[in-house]
Amino acid sequence: MAEKIDLKKLKWTCRRGMLELDVILVPFVEKHFASLDEQDQRLMLELLEQPDPDLFNWIMGYSRPEDDSFAQLVSKIRSLMGIG
Repeated sequence: MAEKIDLKKLKWTCRRGMLELDVILVPFVEKHFASLDEQDQRLMLELLEQPDPDLFNWIMGYSRPEDDSFAQLVSKIRSLMGIG
């Protein structure tokens, strides 16, 4: 059985050093995280381990993650949050 993800801890992890990321990631988790499949939920945890400048550039569309799984998840975040 998969380990349950603590949403409070996840929301706290979404609070970054950059306000621009906070205003995207926290609402994304609040509104859409539960509807992601288990694989994307786990991938979201990995994505949040990436450096803020990389996350910012990916989410804003300035660059693309080399990892295709990250790229697909970032695309989903951008789409669901109405970015780009």
